[in-house]
Amino acid sequence: MTLSRPRGLTVAVALLTAPLALAPVLSPPARALTVYDPWNYAENMISAARALEQINNQITSLQNEAQMLINQARNLASLPHSSLQQIQQSVQRTQQLLGQAQSIAFDVGQIDQAFQQRYGNIPLSASDADLVAGARSRWQTTVGGLQDALRVQAGVVGNVDANRAEMATLVGQSQGATGALQATQAGNQLLALQSQQLSDLIAVMSANGRAAALSEAERATAAEQGREQRRRFLTPGAGYQAGTARMFSN
Repeated sequence: MTLSRPRGLTVAVALLTAPLALAPVLSPPARALTVYDPWNYAENMISAARALEQINNQITSLQNEAQMLINQARNLASLPHSSLQQIQQSVQRTQQLLGQAQSIAFDVGQIDQAFQQRYGNIPLSASDADLVAGARSRWQTTVGGLQDALRVQAGVVGNVDANRAEMATLVGQSQGATGALQATQAGNQLLALQSQQLSDLIAVMSANGRAAALSEAERATAAEQGREQRRRFLTPGAGYQAGTARMFSN
């Protein structure tokens, strides 16, 4: 036979055991547990990578701008060497030699006046002494022109060594140029040096042409004077008169 438990006792036991059953649920945890979320971690890593990439792009942009400023500064840097003084000195030396031309200078007015006085028609009334003096003056002018040409040639040859050294310096400056401005300035100075050399060549040609012109003018005037002297010699009573010449005496 089964014994039944009193109803009141059952209720009391249930009330006493209920707190014990709920104790694990209601009591606070001893320590907090960290929950790992892979999706959240991946999103954080992607965000950090994007931020780092933006920073790298900004750094690269700043580096490019700095390099651009450096290149602009190089392009605007002037050439530390100038050949202007040396070129001017060479030109001045050549001009001085041309300005020291003897008798007849490189002047249109002086040339016209000198040719009218010295190389014009031989006056019929001129004495023999005047003819000799005129011939001698023209000869001296011709010799002076030849001497002037030789002096100009010597001066230009003296500029060759200085020009060679200056050209080597400018070529070295051009090859070592750090920017466009320096390269351009070196090229311009090389062109200026070539212009100075062309000026020397023109000076030599002018001096040689002057000497040749004076020589030809002297030759032409001497021919005219020779005709006049022959005419005087052949004029009866004024030139040669025939006579008896005795070479040996008895």
